[in-house]
Amino acid sequence: MAFDLPGLGLASRPTEFDYSWTGLGNFSKAAVIALGLERFHLVVHDIGGPIGFELAAAMPERIKSLTILNTIVDVANFKKPWSMRPFESKILGPLWLMGMIKPAFRLLMRMQGISDMQTVSTGELNAYVDLLKRDDGGKAFLRIMRNFDTTPEKQQLYRSTLKDVPYPVQVIWGDRDPALKIDTFGIAAREAASLDIVHQLPGKHFLQEDQAESIARLIAEFVTN
Repeated sequence: MAFDLPGLGLASRPTEFDYSWTGLGNFSKAAVIALGLERFHLVVHDIGGPIGFELAAAMPERIKSLTILNTIVDVANFKKPWSMRPFESKILGPLWLMGMIKPAFRLLMRMQGISDMQTVSTGELNAYVDLLKRDDGGKAFLRIMRNFDTTPEKQQLYRSTLKDVPYPVQVIWGDRDPALKIDTFGIAAREAASLDIVHQLPGKHFLQEDQAESIARLIAEFVTN
C-alpha cells in the first residue's frame, strides 16, 4: 500500500500546509489512522526516509518491521547532491524545475536513478515529470525541497527509530547510487541500526525501478523469519 504525500503525485497541493518532514510525517500518521492500519511493515526511500522515521517515532507499536532503501539517517551532516541543490534557491529553483523537461529528466534518471533503463518505459519516465509539475507547476515540490529539517534534534529522533526498537530493521541499498553513496549513507544507516550487513543490489538511486523483484524477495524473507 502506498499513498501520495501532499505536493507530490496525484495528491492535493494546498498552499496552507506544512511541507516539512514534520508536517509530512503528521500527514502520514493521519493517513495510517484513516486507513485503519493497526500493524504494518514500513518501507522508506529517499526523503520518505525521514518522513517514515517521523511515523515510526510516533507509533512504534504499529510497526512490524522497517526496511530502509537509499535514504538519509544522519540528516545533520547532509549536503544535497548537485541535482537537488538548485531547488534550495528561490530564484534558481523554479528555473531548474522549468528546465526539467522530459528528455532532460530521462537523462538525469539514466545518470543517477536507474541502472537498467530497459526496465522502465519512456512513457513511465515522462509521467514522472507530469506528476511532479501538474497544475501548480511544481511549487509544492519546491516547498518540500526547501524545508529539510537537518537539525541535530531531528537526527537524534531518526536514529532512535532504528535501534533498541520493538521491530526488526534492515537496510537495502543500490550499490551504484551516485547521490546517496553506499559507503557514506548506506554505512551510516547500518551503523545507526547496529546491523552487521547492508543488502547490496546492483542499482542506482531508484533501485526499486529495476530491482523490484529482488527488493520484494528480501522483504518477504525478512518479515517471515
